Parts: sequence; C-alpha cells; structure tokens
Amino acid sequence: MIVTFSTDAFGDMTMFGDVAVSLLKKMGHSGTVPGAIMADDVPAALAKLTTAIEALKEQQADPNSTSNKDESEPAVSLAKRALPLINLLNAAAEKKTDVMWE
Repeated sequence: MIVTFSTDAFGDMTMFGDVAVSLLKKMGHSGTVPGAIMADDVPAALAKLTTAIEALKEQQADPNSTSNKDESEPAVSLAKRALPLINLLNAAAEKKTDVMWE
C-alpha cells in the first residue's frame, strides 16, 4: 500500500503504507487510511510526532540497544523517513491548513 499526504501549504508526499501508518500512530491517530487532520489539530500532531521521533533517536543512539546490531545492509531509520512528513506538517501548521492522506 502507498499513502499520499497532501495539504495546500506543501507539495504532496508519498510513502509506503507501513511507514505512514506507524507515523500516523505516533501523531496520536488510529492509522486509518484515508484520513485527515484539521488545521487546528496539526500543531499537536506535529508535537507528538517530533517527541516520538526524538525518543526513537535516543533509543537508537544507545550503544546497548538491540536495534544497533550490524546488518549486511544499513536500514533507513524511521526518524529519517519521518523528515518529509515533519516538513509537510510544519508548513501546514504555519499556513493553518488541513492535512489529508489517502
């Protein structure tokens, strides 16, 4: 599944469904697709997402974390995958526009 996020304040952004659902849940949403965040709720969703991503970064930086084991291919972290969505949410919050996904 592919999920496309859109808002009037930023270009559309597409990501794989499993990543999108994970990020939606970190924003405090159910993860259902399609969905929307009303303009007034965007700053709170952005705050929840950035807090969750910062916690994830701290966990991954822990040298004792099991997620830091060497693998044959380096994985792209959820924190890096979240950056485009964070940028979209920032733009939507600044312009006070809704965010939708399908």
